Amino acid sequence: MSSRLKILLAPACLLTLILVWRAFDPGELLVRSRVMVFDVYARLQPRDFESVPVRIIDIDDESLRRLGQWPWPRRLLADLTMRLNEMGAAAIGFDSVFAEEDRTAPKFLAQAYPEIEGLARLPDPDAGFADAIARAGNVVTGYGLSVHANGAAPAQKAGFAFSGADPAGFLPSFQGAVVNLSKLDDAAAGTGAFDFYPSYGLIVRAVPMVYALRGKLYPSLAAELLRVAQGARSYTLKAEAGALTDMRIGDFTVPLTARGELRMHFSRPEGARYVPAWKVLSTDAPPDLIGGHIVLIGTSAVGLNDIRASSLDPMMPGVEAHAQAIEQILLQSFLQRPDWAEGAEWLATLALGLLLMASLFYANAFWSAFAGLAALLVAGAASWHLYVAERLLLDPVTPGLAGIFVYMAGSLASYLKVEGDRRHVTAAFGQYLSPALVKRLAADPKQLALGGETRELTLMFCDVRGFTAISEHFRGNPQELTSLINRFLTPMSDVILAAGGTIDKYMGDCIMAFWNAPLDDPEHASQACAAAQAMMAELEALNRELPVKLGIGIGINTGSCVVGNMGSERRFDYSALGDAVNLASRLEGQSKTYGVTIVVSEETLQRAGLAGVELDLIVVKGKEEAVRIFTLGKAPQGHDAMLLAYRTGAWDEAEARLERLRSTSAEFSALYDLYAQRIADLRRQPPSENWNGVFRATSK
Repeated sequence: MSSRLKILLAPACLLTLILVWRAFDPGELLVRSRVMVFDVYARLQPRDFESVPVRIIDIDDESLRRLGQWPWPRRLLADLTMRLNEMGAAAIGFDSVFAEEDRTAPKFLAQAYPEIEGLARLPDPDAGFADAIARAGNVVTGYGLSVHANGAAPAQKAGFAFSGADPAGFLPSFQGAVVNLSKLDDAAAGTGAFDFYPSYGLIVRAVPMVYALRGKLYPSLAAELLRVAQGARSYTLKAEAGALTDMRIGDFTVPLTARGELRMHFSRPEGARYVPAWKVLSTDAPPDLIGGHIVLIGTSAVGLNDIRASSLDPMMPGVEAHAQAIEQILLQSFLQRPDWAEGAEWLATLALGLLLMASLFYANAFWSAFAGLAALLVAGAASWHLYVAERLLLDPVTPGLAGIFVYMAGSLASYLKVEGDRRHVTAAFGQYLSPALVKRLAADPKQLALGGETRELTLMFCDVRGFTAISEHFRGNPQELTSLINRFLTPMSDVILAAGGTIDKYMGDCIMAFWNAPLDDPEHASQACAAAQAMMAELEALNRELPVKLGIGIGINTGSCVVGNMGSERRFDYSALGDAVNLASRLEGQSKTYGVTIVVSEETLQRAGLAGVELDLIVVKGKEEAVRIFTLGKAPQGHDAMLLAYRTGAWDEAEARLERLRSTSAEFSALYDLYAQRIADLRRQPPSENWNGVFRATSK
């Protein structure tokens, strides 16, 4: 089997594993991931709010403050019911259950206050509430369901017709219920459950339309309100391939999940849905807010514990979920997951995996990554487009995971093969070539040839001053001298590497390094200057430990060089050549002349954007063109004026300024001594008429 085919073994096995995982999904991890993606879609593109005849009569905090704590007396609820009926509500639903008698009923008051005669003969508020419900003729009472058996069953006000198998077998089964007082349910036009099924993260993503209680079907609060508002008498359920598909409520068809739920496409919170209960009772609410509307009486007060989380709102009142479900049905605006979605997602997963395997076989790593990324983007974009344009929910997670894992498996197999090739190159050439070059050759064996490129580099030479005298000091112990140099070179090299420099070579006690090759470094000049200053600090600390004190000189220059593999066909190294290299070396040699540690060229200083003290205008040995040289730092006051006087032949002014500078700038005493001696020499032997202050160096 060829090495390329071997690379495809791991991706093929992983793709098979993902397809099996997709089929069975233990732990529902993929389902959870898919749901989370759909939550993101819902936040990015919620349903636009459109005004439809649905209102929430809100038992909000202000209503509780004005009308008293919950539960309100049934007399007050009767007044609210009659007021809504007078305003022309199409249907009135209570998102609460009244399972117990009113605590303000006369018989309870008579027991609490036996001294007050006649209390027991006062009207029963529950009977009054039931009378108001009956007179309104369009009230739907709510109830809760339970998995715990208690023998209770809600009143059934409408029948169910269905095609196919009995839908009760498809639904989660409840065994008990918390129902209203029978007199209230008997008076109501309808009854409906208001429970939500648990969902990942306790987030409401769907509202049930139909429930199963001990094998019988019961409608939801939202479904029952819609039926009563239309005057319909029954529901029709449709099932196909062993699952519910839709529900007919009067003139409206509602697509259902397998659990009998309506997938919610929530809109953002909208104040226009809500009318505070206190306003209705105080007649402050305009009749057109209620007339012809389906109204749900519920609460947004946090203290009443009917707060749910949705993908859009972590603090959504539970009643709003029922209201938005009715809105979607009236608008016929639904999110749907078609029955062909599972097959389409499975095929997309297989196709994406095979596409990436083909790209891994026929293309290089870049084009394989490009193909994989493009396929992932197409899968994600297709899923998003279908959500926005068609309101369809198709999973981009499984195809995406397949693409990622297949590519990673193929890339890992390819990487292991490449690493094997690199180890072979390292073993073959490691004992002949420098480690840096071996690493580059292992990454790209095509570079195993002589040649280079022209680049702008910043170059540094660092040398130990007085090394000859130091060598004589250790002439009886050369191993100690070697240890000393190694102790010096190690921290200096660490500083250079930390600053992004490339160490070209070691020449005894000298280090040659450069910046901006082989990797681009736009800040190469400033990096080199920062490294030089850090080397001075490192040497100061090192000298506290060494048996002899070391001093260094550093020269830095920036210019165009040829950098690449230099040498012979048998042995070469990665190095830099050019006039800029020679100048950097010469500048290092001049550091002792001017009594400073660091000498930089004008080009380097300008590129680094740093302050500098001009040292001289000099023609170094072996060159004919004068260059300005500097050391790093801030020039003392009067320094530039002294140089100008010197270069214009104003010896008296230059000497006067030198005297002042010597007294204020001790760190440059050697530099000012040098200029004082030059002026004395020029007085004895005046310069030619074309004197311009250029100094011609005679030593390296």
